[in-house]
Amino acid sequence: MTLESLLISRDAALLGVLRPTLEKMSVSVEVCSGAQTGGEMLGKRKFDAVIVDCDDLQGGLEILKALRKTQSNASSVAFAVLNGATTTQQAFQFGANFVLQKPLTPLNATRCFNAALNFMVRERRRYFRHPVEMPVRISLPEGLELNATTTNLSEGGMALRVVDKLPKNIEARLHFSLPGSNTSLELRGNIAWADGTGNVGIKFVEVPQSSQYQLEKWLTDRLQDELPSQLHGALGQL
Repeated sequence: MTLESLLISRDAALLGVLRPTLEKMSVSVEVCSGAQTGGEMLGKRKFDAVIVDCDDLQGGLEILKALRKTQSNASSVAFAVLNGATTTQQAFQFGANFVLQKPLTPLNATRCFNAALNFMVRERRRYFRHPVEMPVRISLPEGLELNATTTNLSEGGMALRVVDKLPKNIEARLHFSLPGSNTSLELRGNIAWADGTGNVGIKFVEVPQSSQYQLEKWLTDRLQDELPSQLHGALGQL
């Protein structure tokens, strides 16, 4: 598994610097040469990093401004590439996390992305869903309790298989122990969706701090098994 980035630019020289720099860090680069196609791509796919050529691509600055309003990439790490028209302060105000200045050199690109790498790995962990089967006890209102089995787990929720049908929009208390851990967790979650055939999606709404730490640590260990060795250093900083 590699991290994924989207470069929205038609500048061949910029791509010539960024692609080898990012690939050395195990970050893949997908390129859109127009603002419209870039916007469409951001609406369809999730990226760990989005790099926008703000000054030399027509509509580039608008892409940066709109990025935080997208459903899939609102929290992606955003890089603004500037060439004199937009100031660094403006780029940050428009939602950039990092700023690159043209003409971009390999050294400057390497320094910037090394500084950003742990943020990109954190973003990957935030939406990382690990496939896992473990028993979960669900406590529902009015004292009803059900047994379920997870199909995947993330920082923000889990997918379950249950025998009984469950209605949507009901808060549940969840009891489970992470595989390989002796710690029992108890969280609150909303039933976000139920397909009527026993598959249920839970969104966590109340996670005690100690449980949050245990969950994040467990997922970090699972993510480390999937990421290339070049990214383990960044993962260790989370």
